Amino acid sequence: MTEKTRKILNTAKDYVMITLGLFCYAFGFTAFILPEKIVIGSVTGLSSLIHFAVGWNVAVTYYVINIILLAIAFRSVGKQFVLRTIIGATISTIFIGVLQPMFPTPIVEQQTFMNVILGAVLCGLGLGTVFTHNGSTGGTDIIAAMVAKYSTVSFGRTMMYCDVLIICSSWLLFHSIDKIVYGLIFMVIYSVAADRVINNTRQSVQFQIISKKWQEIADNIIQEAHRGCTVLEGTGWYTKTDVKILMVMCRKHESVHIFRIIKETDREAIITQSNVNGVYGFGFDELKVRVHNKKNATEQAAAEQEGIKEADAK
Repeated sequence: MTEKTRKILNTAKDYVMITLGLFCYAFGFTAFILPEKIVIGSVTGLSSLIHFAVGWNVAVTYYVINIILLAIAFRSVGKQFVLRTIIGATISTIFIGVLQPMFPTPIVEQQTFMNVILGAVLCGLGLGTVFTHNGSTGGTDIIAAMVAKYSTVSFGRTMMYCDVLIICSSWLLFHSIDKIVYGLIFMVIYSVAADRVINNTRQSVQFQIISKKWQEIADNIIQEAHRGCTVLEGTGWYTKTDVKILMVMCRKHESVHIFRIIKETDREAIITQSNVNGVYGFGFDELKVRVHNKKNATEQAAAEQEGIKEADAK
């Protein structure tokens, strides 16, 4: 299989999974949350709030708000983010528009808390799947991306502030503390479910392999699993002989493939596997930290020292 074919298949797989994730999100929202008249966070919650207030269609309102936010933030978030958000928002709008008339009442009648839990889990699983495959649903993500670019407030914190504000706004319409509490419960469960999907998919493991056939194992891992190997020097103290130790890092879901490659090459190989909290760099996650400008930091430190000297002189 050529590299171009592999990229096409991976892209197709991503869009299929994004579509399934968006369907799961739309189903959880329209079948469990919207019929209970509970306002949740993000643009979905804002659209439902407008729907309850003036009767506008939730799907259409959701799409219009996303387009307006994207038009405002176009220069801040970049073309790639805009394209992914338009695709995600369009698919979400279609699913919400089709599913909403099918559920005039919640699936589990007279069980509001149960509907909140089921809806939050489904929405969280759907959103986690979308994010895992590099998709975007827009909404408060757009606002958070703009704020994160021009300030030190984190992406997650901005989203939380926006979601809590939208949920609490339901008081103006329903004058019910219960609605706000249910909305906040939804937000917590939904966040945990989404994080679980994202973290399980991105969890990484580290292998250390000791084998006389270390060269064959390393070549097979690179060619078949497309993962790099690092060769470390070691000494077997029982035999007092030098040994080579292979260190391999991969995603957790790839570990079975790595085990199979090792055992097919050398059944006597010694293998250790351990979970790692995070692997950052080429082929893994991007390290997202704010890099301080060293020049500005040096100038600031020099200015502070000059100020101290002037104060001492006085």
